[in-house]
Amino acid sequence: MSYGYAYFWQDPKFWVAMSFVLFVLLFGKLAWSRITAMLDARGARIESELTQAARLRVEAEAMRKQAEADRAAALAEAEDMIARARVEAGRVAEAAALEAEQTAKRRERMALDRIAAAEASALAEVRNAAADVAAAAARDVLAQTMDAEKDAVLIDRAVADLPRALRAA
Repeated sequence: MSYGYAYFWQDPKFWVAMSFVLFVLLFGKLAWSRITAMLDARGARIESELTQAARLRVEAEAMRKQAEADRAAALAEAEDMIARARVEAGRVAEAAALEAEQTAKRRERMALDRIAAAEASALAEVRNAAADVAAAAARDVLAQTMDAEKDAVLIDRAVADLPRALRAA
């Protein structure tokens, strides 16, 4: 028994094979479009991530440059502050030295004034003591040399000279 068919399209194997090929073509086209869509989406996502990474790199580079500039500015400011502090310390040291010198001169003047005052006081005490001694000596001399008669003559003369002395003053 021969199963030969006059035409190949009448053979069921042909139609099975044909339906398999059509199925594979249709399914392959559908699968291919979905796979390419997924790959395109993944490519777009990767490209987006690369773009974002490049942008972040540029931002990071800018931030690094800004940080370096800030660091340099802070370093310059610190050096400037140190220089100003040194100048200020020198000025304060000079002012302190001048103040110490002025204080020393002032104390020296005060000491000299105290010495002069002490000398004047001592001289006044010596003069007062000398005057007291001279007055006591004069009293003693007058008491020994003067008597009541000579005393009365001196008093009368002093009273007579009084109007002339008052006019002269």
